[in-house]
Amino acid sequence: MTTSRQLVDAVADAVLYEGYLLYPYRHSAVKNQVRWTFGVVHPRCWSEATGGAEPWSLEAGCLLRPLVGCRLQVSVRFLHLLQRGGAEGSWQEASERTVGPRDLGLQELFQSPVSLPIDLPAAVLEEGGVRREWHAVEGKVEVEAQPLPAAGAALVEVRLANTTPLDDPGTLTRDQVMLSSLASAHAVLWVESGEFVSSADPPPELRTAVGQLRRRGWWPVLVGDPGAGDCLLMSPIILDDYPRVAEESPGDLFDATEIDELLTLRILTLSEAEKAELRQGDERARRLLERTESLTPAELMRLHGAVRELRVRRGWER
Repeated sequence: MTTSRQLVDAVADAVLYEGYLLYPYRHSAVKNQVRWTFGVVHPRCWSEATGGAEPWSLEAGCLLRPLVGCRLQVSVRFLHLLQRGGAEGSWQEASERTVGPRDLGLQELFQSPVSLPIDLPAAVLEEGGVRREWHAVEGKVEVEAQPLPAAGAALVEVRLANTTPLDDPGTLTRDQVMLSSLASAHAVLWVESGEFVSSADPPPELRTAVGQLRRRGWWPVLVGDPGAGDCLLMSPIILDDYPRVAEESPGDLFDATEIDELLTLRILTLSEAEKAELRQGDERARRLLERTESLTPAELMRLHGAVRELRVRRGWER
């Protein structure tokens, strides 16, 4: 049985790797020359030196209806990019990073905001003729809350900032500065003794308050079992409440808006030379190819379609 945590993790992982690589999954493909387009948080000094067109912080507010003893669990996830080099060439890969989870009492948050530091040191790993290099990244996650007694609710805000120092930031290209940036950044909030309010479809008495919420680069969406209000995702991609990854999907294709069957069939038609490039390149792309080639006929048929629900349209009854 799929738990609420598993549902949330599946959606959060799909967001984390959205656009990581796109079909045909080769680094030489034109569409994979510009990556990391969702939830990117650049160093503040570079953002300001280049006119502020790309953000150095993300933030979003949400509402919740608290009960006595209300507590929050907050975590922020993102990709920490690395430069890979070797005989096959050089490109950027990524490591998953998480700040938190941090357990917070709502009443304590009313009294004082909480700041969670981000301090990722530089590192180098050489293994099997491949060299991987991570740049240092600094930043912080800020969480604050305030009561809205007239509405019977509380406002919770989460901010993520990148304060990594750089030498001569104005001379760096976006591709260079990505190694000091946070990619696919998003926040996951759980509440105990309370429930989050939908930002897409709030109750009438909270619509004005929801309309005044600050949002910059993140969109708050309810996740988990439909109707539940215990978990909220601050997503860099606008989603409907209670998004789900199709149960028939055999694995991540790095494009959650695509049709698995179509992409799977296209992968199977890649030439041997293209498949060889995948195998020698990114580890996640190699695993994707191996998984796709190992699908059984029955698993392929499962991708052909599924009926989720049946509804009667007015005027079509017989």
